[in-house]
Amino acid sequence: MSGTLAGRFRRKRTGATTWDEARAYSAAIEAVGNWSGQPVLAAPAPDAHAAPARITIADATRIFLTNRETAQIAPATFRKYRTFTKQLTAYADGRGYVMIDQFTPADADHFYAGLKLGPRTKGTRLGVLRAFFRFAVNRKWMSETPISSDIKPPVGSSKSADKMPFSDEELDRIRKACDNAHRPMHQRERSPGHVGCEYKNAQGSGAWTGEDLKDLIELMVHTGFRISDATLFDMSRLRGNNVMIRAQKNGHHVFAWLPDRVRDRLTARAKLHGPRPFIVGQSERLETVTNVWRRRLAQAFEAAGPFDQKPTPHRFRHTFARRLLQDGNSIDDVAMALGDDPKTVALHYSAWVPERQERLTKMFKKAYREKSKLVGISGGRK
Repeated sequence: MSGTLAGRFRRKRTGATTWDEARAYSAAIEAVGNWSGQPVLAAPAPDAHAAPARITIADATRIFLTNRETAQIAPATFRKYRTFTKQLTAYADGRGYVMIDQFTPADADHFYAGLKLGPRTKGTRLGVLRAFFRFAVNRKWMSETPISSDIKPPVGSSKSADKMPFSDEELDRIRKACDNAHRPMHQRERSPGHVGCEYKNAQGSGAWTGEDLKDLIELMVHTGFRISDATLFDMSRLRGNNVMIRAQKNGHHVFAWLPDRVRDRLTARAKLHGPRPFIVGQSERLETVTNVWRRRLAQAFEAAGPFDQKPTPHRFRHTFARRLLQDGNSIDDVAMALGDDPKTVALHYSAWVPERQERLTKMFKKAYREKSKLVGISGGRK
């Protein structure tokens, strides 16, 4: 048989032995419309409205945290993201939600309103809440974010934290509290006056006392180190009485000078605990090390109290700035020592700049000085 099918002319053997078989084969080929004899199946049209795969809240929060962690953010910041996802998951569990797209604007309102946080922390948490659901929308897990634009941070959220240093009197009380006896291992309840304790755990056994705390406190007061920098301090940064406190972008280093007694304390401590003298356990993880020393400092604060402002390790850094400014050093020099912008230092620490108060006093005296009074003369022309 021969002919044209699908625009192609061919001659093809039917393999039939009778005319009837040949006609039947020819009719079948013609019906299919191609020489192969196999029907051509049309590809199914894509469904333009196919919904993307839904994702669970557990998977969404896990992927979000992985994304944040790979961004190499500070450990303290990552801790806040992790706390946020735990709070969001707890809320979802309470509502019986499993999928991320079950969150509604009303849920966002209820969740945010239920956060028991201070104004500044709650304002920051709103930014994290927006970032999480924006992350979900960008990955097509939700069609739109449930966080409406009219959710506002609380009043006071934009107010900067007080930079309140310890006074010299408070600093003396903290040092004296460190002289108190430590808690023995067998005593289950620690007295508020005890600073230090004997311990035995998976990381070892031993005892720490107020003298250990004094080592850390003196380092922070004389360098302005944050607790993370102080607890991970390496003795290679100490060169005689000078300690390298930070590196500048131009490659130069900024040094602080330590009194002999502070230098000697650090040197003696390094002989006992090694070149990183404040890492006394098996873990070198930043969060673990800083949390250990935060708990220890809390005992000294408790024994030295009460305080007008809540005592925190960061107040030793503010004390470093306060003492430099009160000694008459310029704001620019103190900003260099802190690694802050001079405008930031002027904004938060100007109360401890002597020249500032002198200028204010001079201004008030000039404005309110007694002026000579005009006296009228009786009589005159008539």
